[in-house]
Amino acid sequence: MTALIRLLRGVAYTALPAELVLVVCLVAGVRIPMPVLAAAEVLTLLLALASLTAYVGLRRRGLSARQALGELVPVPVLRLIGHELRLMVSLALWVARRRDGVRPGDQVFPHARDQAALMYGFAFVCLVETIGMSYLLADWPVTHAIVLVLDVYSGILFVLGIHAASVTRPHILTPDALRLRQAAHIDLHIPLDRIATVRHELRFTHEKTEGELNLAVASQTSVVIELTEPVDAPRFLGGPRAVRIVRCHADDARSFHRALTHAVATV
Repeated sequence: MTALIRLLRGVAYTALPAELVLVVCLVAGVRIPMPVLAAAEVLTLLLALASLTAYVGLRRRGLSARQALGELVPVPVLRLIGHELRLMVSLALWVARRRDGVRPGDQVFPHARDQAALMYGFAFVCLVETIGMSYLLADWPVTHAIVLVLDVYSGILFVLGIHAASVTRPHILTPDALRLRQAAHIDLHIPLDRIATVRHELRFTHEKTEGELNLAVASQTSVVIELTEPVDAPRFLGGPRAVRIVRCHADDARSFHRALTHAVATV
């Protein structure tokens, strides 16, 4: 099974970029010989069938759905896809005025207020750039369509998605754990019995230091949490990162500090 998975990954690394190139060529009006198109489609179909067979085999060996998918797809790819999906889900939650992961009885601490003006400014700049590029490329329909899609997604939707993720994913304090989040890429669970001290400390400059995690909002943090032992805060692409000091921010930092201090004292 291991050899099959390695073979599938090797074929995927070659076939999927080639398929993307073919799609771009077709959109651009390049004439592709039918045998080449047929071979590409057959290869893609065989790759999908082989991957499905391997997935079923892994499930039958007792792996969970997430574990089986992790065996077939590299962790960095899964995390990138997951991040994009969370951004899109956050936009839907934002429009529906709902929040992610909040249960009855949880104490919720929003943290997106101080970055709102900056994110809306970025989104406006992206909109102006999209309109300008659309006007400049009006005489090249194919290029215009490609650039328009890229601008709308990677500019406007991406920026708004990051802010929406910050709004809909607040910090959460439960009776036994603290859940700290930053947009759609950090979701850190800290058991309350691992928290040694909590203090209110406003800071606007942060240096990267081993064992420390800074969850800055608009370049500022306001609460410092020191732990009795490290917790793992995975990096963006999944690499491990052990941290013992976490700096974060909340819209009402003093209330967050008081609530967390009280929760830790009663554990």
